[in-house]
Amino acid sequence: MERKHVSAFALYQTAVTPSNPSNEVLPVKKKKRKLQNGLPIVKSKKIRKKTAAVRNSLQTKKKEKQEKSLNDEEQQPREMAGDTPSLNTFLDSLVKVNNSRERASRLFQWFIHPIPSNNFFRDNWEKKPLLIRRQEQDYYKGLFSTAEFDRILRDDDVQFGVNLDVTSYINGKRETHNPPGRALPYTVWDFYESGCSLRMLNPQAFNSTVWNVLSILQELFGSMVGANMYLTPAGTQGFAPHYDDIEAFVVQLEGKKHWRVYNPRSDDEVLPVISSPNFSQAEIGKPVLDVVLEAGDLLYFPRGFIHQGDCLPDTHSLHLTISSFQKNSWGDLLTKLVPAALEIAMEEDVEFRKGLPLDYLSYMGVQNSDKEDPHRAEFLSHAGSLMKKLVSYAPVDAAVDQKAREFLHDCLPPALTPAEKASSVYGAPARWEDGEALGLANHVRPQTRIRLIRAGIARLCSDGEEVSLYHTMENSRVYHKEELKFFEIKPEHTDAMEFLLHSYPKFVTVSSLPCDTTEEKLSLADLLFEKGLIHAAEPLKSE
Repeated sequence: MERKHVSAFALYQTAVTPSNPSNEVLPVKKKKRKLQNGLPIVKSKKIRKKTAAVRNSLQTKKKEKQEKSLNDEEQQPREMAGDTPSLNTFLDSLVKVNNSRERASRLFQWFIHPIPSNNFFRDNWEKKPLLIRRQEQDYYKGLFSTAEFDRILRDDDVQFGVNLDVTSYINGKRETHNPPGRALPYTVWDFYESGCSLRMLNPQAFNSTVWNVLSILQELFGSMVGANMYLTPAGTQGFAPHYDDIEAFVVQLEGKKHWRVYNPRSDDEVLPVISSPNFSQAEIGKPVLDVVLEAGDLLYFPRGFIHQGDCLPDTHSLHLTISSFQKNSWGDLLTKLVPAALEIAMEEDVEFRKGLPLDYLSYMGVQNSDKEDPHRAEFLSHAGSLMKKLVSYAPVDAAVDQKAREFLHDCLPPALTPAEKASSVYGAPARWEDGEALGLANHVRPQTRIRLIRAGIARLCSDGEEVSLYHTMENSRVYHKEELKFFEIKPEHTDAMEFLLHSYPKFVTVSSLPCDTTEEKLSLADLLFEKGLIHAAEPLKSE
């Protein structure tokens, strides 16, 4: 029997309910799947104490093993395997790479050279720190510099507390010294000469190279990639020991900095959801890594690893911390998925709507957790059964789409290459000349070969009864300065839009788009061209 074609629009309609608010997870009924674990049972105090003792013993052994691994790694610094190109040369070479995902992979590999990226994600990512010594101080030259920071202070509107923090850490006390208003060079450098550290919170908003690098890397991580700049005077420390809620790559650009990195203090602080408060030296124990970073070196540590850095007495330090994976865990996805699944289950399954036992308060709750009452076992068993059943109502794809929309809103706009500009609306020869508008010819024809301008710039999602295309092209380099950008995709264009999304990095002709008529094909292509979302295989021709 021939399978009946179901349009993408029809599939998206089945994934939503009209009553749902615009940015909520939308219901998609799934097949039943078994959970591996039932509902967790609250343990008595005695059991908890015993478990904690065992856990602490295992954790101590784990820390000792990790300390040995890190010390071995520090004692045997990795040497560069052959010559590698400078950053600017390497970025120029990436322009010739035809796939933005491949660009991201190659750029990350360059950053952590000579460590293979597969090894990094297998051995270090979310697990343990990594130190890369290069003895090549110009390796990251061109990414950022103190001279560039000085130029930004003079030429741009840098605001204290918004773009720049002035900090100090003296005798165990961390302080912020931000005055109100614009950060002018005279005031900023006076703070620096007084021994204060300077932290620029978003150098990508002011520097095109940092913007370019981060906008490329975000396609690798599938999560916002940000950066902070830290400029520290010789012989000072700007921040107290703490851990962060991000994966951190410390890129040493100038001078030297003494770093100490410490294991998470307990299992509860492994891959934390939020950053820590400031710690005293007595609270953090012995470092697992104690090292001086020099220009050209890189230090990675996962979220949850406590760290502190101080400058040597004979030189200043400038570094960028490149970060990613904030609020990008399975738990963050489940915070969207579980409430939606429960809402659907209560609508569709009477078992979730049945009332609780009349006397459940007499044997359930913390005050009754040590009771040996058969009703407790029965209650916990039934609750676990409902939790297992809940999986069959989980709208996983819709929850993932909600995470994707948040990611697109967080993203930097792409820093387009000259070729991408020349073959897109950004290179269209439209202009005002001799008293009239010229260069407005139609650049999209049935034989024009097109594709998305970048792999990760757009996503097709459903809101209520409509299908919309969310994108990053109109995002700001300032975090969330603009609202999330999207526009409606007509039902007759949905299949073609999916076709374009899945065709990348191949160019396809407009005539090959799966629409019923040539008019519909050109209508979609024109819309995407005007929004800057697609570009042609060849540069646009001038009139």
